[in-house]
Amino acid sequence: MKLLITGGGTGGHVNPGLAIAKYVQSRRPDTEIRFAGTATGIESRLVPREGYHLYTIEVRGLKRSLSPAAMVYNAATLQKSLKATREATKILKEFQPDAVIGCGGYASFPMVHAAQKLHIPTVLLEVNALPGVVTKSCAKKADRVLISFENTRELLDNRPNIHLTGAPVRGEIIFADRQKAREKLGLAEGEKLVASFWGSIGALYMNRHMVEFIRLESETDRFRHIHATGAAAAKWLPDSLKEAGVDLKQHPNIDVREYIYDMADVMAAADLVICRAGAATLGELCVMGKPSVIVPSPFVAENHQEKNARALEQKGACVVITEPECTAEKLYAAVTSLLEDEARLNAMGKAAAQMAIVDSSEKIYRHILEAVRK
Repeated sequence: MKLLITGGGTGGHVNPGLAIAKYVQSRRPDTEIRFAGTATGIESRLVPREGYHLYTIEVRGLKRSLSPAAMVYNAATLQKSLKATREATKILKEFQPDAVIGCGGYASFPMVHAAQKLHIPTVLLEVNALPGVVTKSCAKKADRVLISFENTRELLDNRPNIHLTGAPVRGEIIFADRQKAREKLGLAEGEKLVASFWGSIGALYMNRHMVEFIRLESETDRFRHIHATGAAAAKWLPDSLKEAGVDLKQHPNIDVREYIYDMADVMAAADLVICRAGAATLGELCVMGKPSVIVPSPFVAENHQEKNARALEQKGACVVITEPECTAEKLYAAVTSLLEDEARLNAMGKAAAQMAIVDSSEKIYRHILEAVRK
């Protein structure tokens, strides 16, 4: 069996694809899997790192504006999209996959669209409660549309090709060993670890808060902290910390990185996670039973991240701080308060674990097989 997995732009679109690839190959080792995305998105680093071939196509998203500049930009984008679809068609004819798996993001559109024109089975994975543009535009012709939230079904017109599976979680996340991970990271007995990240691109507003957050923690060095800046903030956040009087060389307990490549170990070892509320991230938090402080991104359609986060909050699995109300001081106070309350941390972790869908990858695998057989 040959599969082509496409998606990109953010880790939220790439990591589910990698999770699917690894699970399928664990069930059918003879499966040949290749990926398609852009040369500039996070997929250009994550996919080759995992040993998969990545086809790159030049494509970009549309601007949601009716300004003259946006209209000119979008006209050029549509031209690029036509060219990208032609390139995708050529790749598909060469590779001849048994199915194309679309994991979302504008980078996935050319390959999914071309596959449907060539009558190659397509399976769309939508991890968010609110379906993205690619899912909406390609769902009707897809053989399977796999969703993570039941209410997504209505937003896609209750089509019979829609199936609830949950979001796939990488095997290394599912089977990560906390004690081994802590030993690997050099954590002492009883030492607390906080992991924080705002996505593969990073959030300017929240990373600005992290400068003051890190300055506050540097005053006492009460816990270990691994923070991923994302691609954009990696260029300026270290300098901003220096300007704030924080010399990271003097604080080895604070580890600032562009991206957390060993996420399974870091998440397993962490006592608390600070993050956004993308569906893939929340799925991993639940599978690992991790307490969290979540600041949902307000820059998403219909505020779906806050809806995701509130679902966990209602079960007692996390603390939610909206971005408008968030300050470095408030975030730091929430984190330190939780770290001092072991009973609450344990209760939050158990609540998260009770929400986990642990067989999502198997369900997705079976749907892929059915699409191929059809």
